[in-house]
Amino acid sequence: MINFSHSRLMQKYTSVSRKNNVRALISGGGIGGPVLAYWLSKGGIDCTIVERSNELRLEGQIVDIRSSAVEVVRKMGLEDAIRSKTTGDEGGLFVDQNNRTRATFPVDPEGGQGFICDIEIMRGVLATIFYDATKDTVNWKFGDYITSFKEFSDKCTVEFQHAPPQDYDIVIAADGWSSKLRTMGLHLTSNDDYIKSLNQYFAYFSIPREDQDGTMSRWCNIPGGLAMILRPDRNQTTHTYLDITYPKHPDLIDRDRFRKLDRSQQMAILRETFRDVGWEAPRILDAMESSTDFYMHETVQVKLDRWSSEHGRFAVLGDAGYATPGMGTSNAILGGYTLAANILLHLDETASSSSLIKAMQGYEDDLRPIVTKTQQLPPGFLSIIHPQTQWGINLLHGVVGFVSWLGVAKLFEKYFVQEPEPLKSYS
Repeated sequence: MINFSHSRLMQKYTSVSRKNNVRALISGGGIGGPVLAYWLSKGGIDCTIVERSNELRLEGQIVDIRSSAVEVVRKMGLEDAIRSKTTGDEGGLFVDQNNRTRATFPVDPEGGQGFICDIEIMRGVLATIFYDATKDTVNWKFGDYITSFKEFSDKCTVEFQHAPPQDYDIVIAADGWSSKLRTMGLHLTSNDDYIKSLNQYFAYFSIPREDQDGTMSRWCNIPGGLAMILRPDRNQTTHTYLDITYPKHPDLIDRDRFRKLDRSQQMAILRETFRDVGWEAPRILDAMESSTDFYMHETVQVKLDRWSSEHGRFAVLGDAGYATPGMGTSNAILGGYTLAANILLHLDETASSSSLIKAMQGYEDDLRPIVTKTQQLPPGFLSIIHPQTQWGINLLHGVVGFVSWLGVAKLFEKYFVQEPEPLKSYS
């Protein structure tokens, strides 16, 4: 991670950017976009976030903050606020279909970087904290989105669905792994060419909490590459995940067919798939019907050859550039910080294209090795934790149970959890 001299860089670019009215537009008000806007606005850059939703999007699953991203939120002065709003999850249990515990992995009190880390928080809660940290210094525009983007050597011209066209010095796509702005900004022929399927779909929704949900997440594997995960939080809610790995349903094999499914059709697939599998499935499927936060997605990675445009005035951030299941939130936070650091370091007094090209190259040089590492899943990772057969589940339970019994979870977790990256200092 980059550790830059905050006061020196901010003092330098506050005077430069205000004098020259440098303007940055960020598409997407989720996680990475507000982090970037926070740091750029600290440097005096005039930042606007355009968000398609009419208001801040509060839905979404539990996310975690790991590795160097923890240091970023600490530098933002938000660590205490974030920790005060965590779910309170105390660890993870592997259970069988009869709810017998096969392995226990409590949160590591020293560093908290295991299967369940010490900062587990609802995505909407985290987004709200970042919004509150930027609402007074960043221009937030809700209910609009970019329909056209053109980059020139000296500016970017952007057209919106509702607002009149405007020019900006910098435009950033931070609008998720299915970003359309990414295609426009990088002149890609097809989004799908850069989206790598991990052969898995998952559904998320919340259900009322019951006594058996306890204070630890429960993971139950089902033959056929299925898994049901129940994760409690402090607010009498249990968050549910239904995983389908290497799906056989025709609407899940074909991405284009899945995109055409509405909510009721997606739920019908889940009912058909999980109807007779036992454990908590009847309760989960009954509560699914009345859930207000249901969504279902394919699990993917985004892998691009480059993250920025010819003139350095456009770049991708977070899932739009490098979606990474398991590390997406942390990479977005770290990405926003890294991109801001490089812009503030290299931006010259005229916000020239040459200075921004250097900034974007620095962004890639600093962050791509980290992203590449986090996207390198261990061999057979999904198959290992989502066995297709009962024999495979028994083997998984045997291994995790033995590791849990020995009390050497840290050694086992190193196979699945990335080690924190060291800080990098700018001179």
